Amino acid sequence: MCFAQYNTDRLLRVGRSALFYEDYVLSIQYFNQAISAKPYLFEPWYYRGIAKYYLDDFAGAEKDCSEAIQRNPYVVGIYELRGLCRIQQKNYADAIKDYNTALKYEPEAINLWHNRALCRIQEKDYERALAEIDTMAVRWSKNAKVYAMQSEVYLMQKDTTKAIASLEKSLDLDAYNGNTWTMRSVISLARQQWKESETYLDKAIHLLPKQAGLYINRAMARFNQNNLRGAMADYDLALDFEPNNFLGHYNRGLLRAQVGDDNRAITDFDFVLKLEPDNLMALYNRALLLEKTGNPRAAIRDYTKVINEYPNFWTGLHQRAQCYRSLGMTKQAEMDEFRILKAQIDKRFGKQPRLSKKQMRKRSDEDIEKYNQLAMADEQEMEHEYQSDYRGRVQNHKVGMDYQPMFALSTERFQSAVKHDIAYDRQVDLINTKLPAGSHLHITCSQTTLSEAGTQRYFNRIDSLTQQIMHQKKEVEILPLLMQRAVAYSVIQNYEGAIDDLTTYIMSDSLSAVAYWQRAVCQSRLNEFNAAQGTDVKLQTARVLADLSDAIRLNASCAYLYYNRGNVYVQRNDYQHAIDDYSRAIEIDPHLAEAFYNRGLVHLALKQQKESVADLSKAGELGLYQAYSIIKQNRK
Repeated sequence: MCFAQYNTDRLLRVGRSALFYEDYVLSIQYFNQAISAKPYLFEPWYYRGIAKYYLDDFAGAEKDCSEAIQRNPYVVGIYELRGLCRIQQKNYADAIKDYNTALKYEPEAINLWHNRALCRIQEKDYERALAEIDTMAVRWSKNAKVYAMQSEVYLMQKDTTKAIASLEKSLDLDAYNGNTWTMRSVISLARQQWKESETYLDKAIHLLPKQAGLYINRAMARFNQNNLRGAMADYDLALDFEPNNFLGHYNRGLLRAQVGDDNRAITDFDFVLKLEPDNLMALYNRALLLEKTGNPRAAIRDYTKVINEYPNFWTGLHQRAQCYRSLGMTKQAEMDEFRILKAQIDKRFGKQPRLSKKQMRKRSDEDIEKYNQLAMADEQEMEHEYQSDYRGRVQNHKVGMDYQPMFALSTERFQSAVKHDIAYDRQVDLINTKLPAGSHLHITCSQTTLSEAGTQRYFNRIDSLTQQIMHQKKEVEILPLLMQRAVAYSVIQNYEGAIDDLTTYIMSDSLSAVAYWQRAVCQSRLNEFNAAQGTDVKLQTARVLADLSDAIRLNASCAYLYYNRGNVYVQRNDYQHAIDDYSRAIEIDPHLAEAFYNRGLVHLALKQQKESVADLSKAGELGLYQAYSIIKQNRK
């Protein structure tokens, strides 16, 4: 008992040390072990929740906090953390409940009062928020953030006079709060006091130099003062800090078009249309630029998409007619011009109007006639979240949306730096009993990349196995050699050779689930290559499915087979059957992280956000840390 106690305490210490050094993925693994050893302790649940919170897995962190509260309902920090998780998920009502409970135990904690007031603001309960802020102003009269929050409420109530008074008081107490200067600039922007707003934004940017939204706002202020060069510089800076910022690319594209930098303007609108393929404003602006740079066919493509949505957009019809005429397509041009004449439109066409400084549109405004106006955010929201780059903040590492690959046999054992469990199957182990030491087969979900020397070693091994097969007379002695050679072929990606050997093996032993399993994997990988070459692989995919179904019939307790078949269903876009197979794999092996990960991506494809986050959270908890990046990328 003492030994177990020592181990659990040590696990918690090491886990907390990893947490301190911000290695969150590693800390989760230690807390997992502590939870397995003593699930009735609240600490490992709580600390694992902290790690998940820093990985932006807010749903997973909330769940761990709830488990911790069940075990010890008197720790204020757990309620505070769960409140933060709920805020990040926009569940402000439940966050308020957590802060109410926490304040019963610790009524003088200003951070709890502060967060609860922010939740009231988000819930649009302005009267109660003001009442609580008034209480805070009495208790903590020298706290600048109290008055900044008060000004935010007044802004929501459209009382800019009181908002400015509160901001001035906040700035008197603390002139080094970037968010306060930001709020002050928002008021000036709304009043179109461009020079004043630029001054406030200069101070905000000095204090918060990495917030893209500040540069976007300052660019707007500079543009309205005819400082196009300064506005362009601000858009460049904003996109350095936030490369996917819609407003940055859109507005910079308009500015580049204004100054004649047409090709780079097209690049900006290309990016906007990757983010929002159906954005008609961007389509029309790109069409104008494509026409201007001598690409009328591409311009016609974009004009047509816009006109299909706005049949009475006469300017667009005129521009498309011009493109048709430049290509000698007189009939199509006359059809467009007839539509304009029939409507008796008497406007001046053919020239792109200059940008208007007096007119700007909200981003949500879809009036196509405003295509040449700079866009601004519908609402200026205050930033309450601070971002930093941490060692171990793996959710900030960009990863693709690719599914985890199939489990296959290999003579190479892959060991993850985070996951330490080794894949095992009884039938694979039975085959290994018939193989010499050093030739055992391993189950892996990762394809091995070999060095030149390693590749040569495999070629030599295949030659040796071929010689042994040729000299053997008994089938019982040939079969293990065939399996080894098939796996060796798989490692060096000679899938056709592997399939031939496995087919021969199955002809002799039709009850080998392992042979069907490996043949399915090899055929699937071969299909991927063939499909990339333009070959129709539907029939071959059906063969993969059949092999895996045969393997499952012969080895129904193998989670990896259900998982692999789930992958095949994903390739066929048969998502419901994929979910069923991943779920069955998880029933058999609740620690199969890859199944949670892939099922999470399937839920994401089906727009089932809640289920997706739950599965990806579990995958991250089990060691597939890429899941946290997917959660972050798709967090609303």
